[in-house]
Amino acid sequence: MRVDWAAAAATAILLILSFPNFEFFFLAWVALVPLMHVIVRRRLSPVTAFIVGWAAGTAFFYCTCYWLTYSMIHYGGLPRVVAYLLVLPPSIVVGIFPGLFALLLAIAIKKWGSSGLLLAPVFWPALEWARLMITGQLWNALGYSQAFHSFLIQPATWGGVYAVSALIVLVNTAIVLFIPPRGVTQRTYFRPAVLSLIAIFTLVLSPPFMVKNPPRTTPVTVIAIQPNVPMALEKTPAEMKELLDRHWSMTANALKSAPNDISYRFVIWPESPMNFTYAGDRTFQEQLANFTRQNQTSLLFNSLEPAPNDGFYNSALLVNQGGRLIAQYDKIRLMPFGEYVPLPHWLPGASLITGLVGDFTPGDKYTLMPFGEKRAGTFICIESAYPWIARRLTNEGADVLINISNDGYLGPTAVMRQHLANAIFRAVENGRSMVRVTNTGLTTIIDVRGRAEDVTTPFQPASRVWQLNPSVKVDTFYTKHGDVFAYACAPLTVFVLVAIFWSNRRSFSQQR
Repeated sequence: MRVDWAAAAATAILLILSFPNFEFFFLAWVALVPLMHVIVRRRLSPVTAFIVGWAAGTAFFYCTCYWLTYSMIHYGGLPRVVAYLLVLPPSIVVGIFPGLFALLLAIAIKKWGSSGLLLAPVFWPALEWARLMITGQLWNALGYSQAFHSFLIQPATWGGVYAVSALIVLVNTAIVLFIPPRGVTQRTYFRPAVLSLIAIFTLVLSPPFMVKNPPRTTPVTVIAIQPNVPMALEKTPAEMKELLDRHWSMTANALKSAPNDISYRFVIWPESPMNFTYAGDRTFQEQLANFTRQNQTSLLFNSLEPAPNDGFYNSALLVNQGGRLIAQYDKIRLMPFGEYVPLPHWLPGASLITGLVGDFTPGDKYTLMPFGEKRAGTFICIESAYPWIARRLTNEGADVLINISNDGYLGPTAVMRQHLANAIFRAVENGRSMVRVTNTGLTTIIDVRGRAEDVTTPFQPASRVWQLNPSVKVDTFYTKHGDVFAYACAPLTVFVLVAIFWSNRRSFSQQR
């Protein structure tokens, strides 16, 4: 039994090390080997395999999502021990899915021997998709470990992050098949060789660079402002004035270094705790109108906007060069316990719990915004973790993607790089450049291949000026067809289980 737990620990450690902030990305390609090998070598029962896989998954999620404690400790006032204990239950819940992977693998191996391992690249993406559908979270899917190495993530153009996860599992499977079973000294090369060739051809043949010849479109000068607004705002008049002045001065200084005669100028402010309220602040409206007219620039910013039933939207608003508000996107996917409380109103005490940032109303429109001669799809913060939002905006006609975000509440932790990994995949999946502008970092521009460039230093005020041609884009299979790869893996997994169950039932009937 100690061997089983050692294998679970090894898999958990290797997975943890492959993600930010360790980022030994290459370890993901061998991380599942200890767990898979012990299942096939020791012929673990499905129940034992599930427990071992569950333990590995729980440890992985707990150690890579430790940053959830930061806001509890620093802004919620919870004792450190209590905060870390509160992270354990959600880690146990999402850890169930790697446990189910181990269970399915043990069932397949029991039926078909080591050949059952060939189903591992089907089971894993199916369960990642199930995790998103059931829990609403796909954070740290296996494929995200490769986000900062663009060549390795191009399969996302046809299969999303699930395809990259499956490819990693495929390589892990090949390695396990290469290791001879107990008592056998002769290795079998055929199956691992075939799997290795499939992995290589998948990487080489995935279409990463099919960029259309861009027409002669005027480039857009993008001015990104990272103001580093502190999270613990007292919101006194003097403090708010100082912070607003910081926004104006940083923007004005950045505009001085931007060309003003050859391109359209587009300023982006991030999501932040400033809580601008454009609709209810006449003074702010006039300041914006005067600034955009005088500087001949559009300005995109985050604002708290009125919603039905006395609610509020977390919105992105665009004011054009003429000083007029011309577009508004209301955040559709809100963060549980951050922007709303996912508890029914009839539950006793539910009304006493409020979101960390506020209680918002979700939007329902995928609004596009003018971006020079083209259009941009804007989404806010955690929405980068939901593939269908960027995909829907692209299908609606977005030539460029914009993500405004604020990770400041979670501190200088691994969440910053992990969140950026999500944004990188959304750019690759949809073949669109992305401008990511954050309050505290990491602000960057991401090209259609998924390369993040000119990344800012965390928790430092910064500005960036970029030239972006929105006509440079790729029309991807993923944008058109979505998660068909995951959709194929899910029913195939169910079919395999039904086939095994039916076969076992027939065998049992014949024996009787």
